[in-house]
Amino acid sequence: MSKAAIDLENLPYADGDFYGFEQLLTGKEQDRLAEIRTFLSCEVKPIAVDCWNRGEFPMDLIPKLAEIDLVSPVRRQGYSNVFAGLVHAAATRADASIATFMGVHDGLFTGSIEALASREQQEAWLPDVYSLKKIGAFGLTEPLGGSDVAGGTRTTARRDGDNWILNGAKRWIGNATFSDWVVVFARDLADNQVKGFLVDTGLPGFKASKIENKISLRTVQNADITLENVVVPDFFKLANANSFRDTNKVLKVTRLSVAWQAVGQQLAAFDVARRYAVERMQFGRLLASFQLVQQQLVQILGNTVSSMGMMVRLAQLEDAGVAKDEQSALAKAFTTARMRESVALGRGILGGNGIVTDYEMAKIFADAEAIYSYEGTHEINTLVTGRAITGISAIV
Repeated sequence: MSKAAIDLENLPYADGDFYGFEQLLTGKEQDRLAEIRTFLSCEVKPIAVDCWNRGEFPMDLIPKLAEIDLVSPVRRQGYSNVFAGLVHAAATRADASIATFMGVHDGLFTGSIEALASREQQEAWLPDVYSLKKIGAFGLTEPLGGSDVAGGTRTTARRDGDNWILNGAKRWIGNATFSDWVVVFARDLADNQVKGFLVDTGLPGFKASKIENKISLRTVQNADITLENVVVPDFFKLANANSFRDTNKVLKVTRLSVAWQAVGQQLAAFDVARRYAVERMQFGRLLASFQLVQQQLVQILGNTVSSMGMMVRLAQLEDAGVAKDEQSALAKAFTTARMRESVALGRGILGGNGIVTDYEMAKIFADAEAIYSYEGTHEINTLVTGRAITGISAIV
């Protein structure tokens, strides 16, 4: 078989949806997904590697994201969770950093307001949030608190008349270097409960510093945040965020989004590895003609399909209102483990070219490490699931 015999623009199963899960969508949802994919192909994909190399966020992309109207597809626009998940996978397939930006703004930040704010607060804040006129961030993780932040939140809140005084620090806060608002979780000194606050980043005492020297999701502007006697009016205390259990209402849903990112990252690895295999000549033959290379491509595809199948079913359970925390935990643990294997196989298929971003696979490989770790590490999500099936907690 010669190189010329391969039609690179019309490879079989171009969408990677080997079992046709997208056929579960309504016709309207399929059309909308196609529209979004076209946008991602034209506006995101061409700039992704350059932004990642420079570690800079493309601020001029935000108005375009606002125009395509991606925020809150389920609650605001009435689409299914299956559709929302496939959109998030598609965004990750184009660029994990831009998908993470949307995951922070839409899933964590917007989700916190939708789930934990009063109706009056939602009416005041959500219009600008939905339209991306106001960019949000989510402040939970701390310099000394990651997986244990539920019982170890060190940032404090003290009621002072009609205001709250916030002091403390947060770390790994995506979007925070340029966001307008940050939802900050702090421990109320009066009752020792974790509560949520919408903090204007322009308030005196608030500072955000970009975290440098990352090897993953370099386009995402993660920040260290410090809060020094930041005065927050009582109206900006989220009405229904009064314990860490309330915070978990948001995290259960956002774990689904990260698991969908693991699907999208595997699709991206499959795209790059397969294309390379049908273009690259070795020993006078196409790389794709070797049995072991085909086996590796099929393993990537199998990992992707199994991850997608799990996520489609979980999204259906979410649509039915019966999804459980432990099901989200298992999905996040399982799909990210399969993703790690898939991107490693993809990087190996490219050989030395797999460690330079010129061929994109190096970026895909590196970005997978952040997805593997955030929204609950693999170990913690495994133990959450283990607790559910044994009735015994092994976390502490």
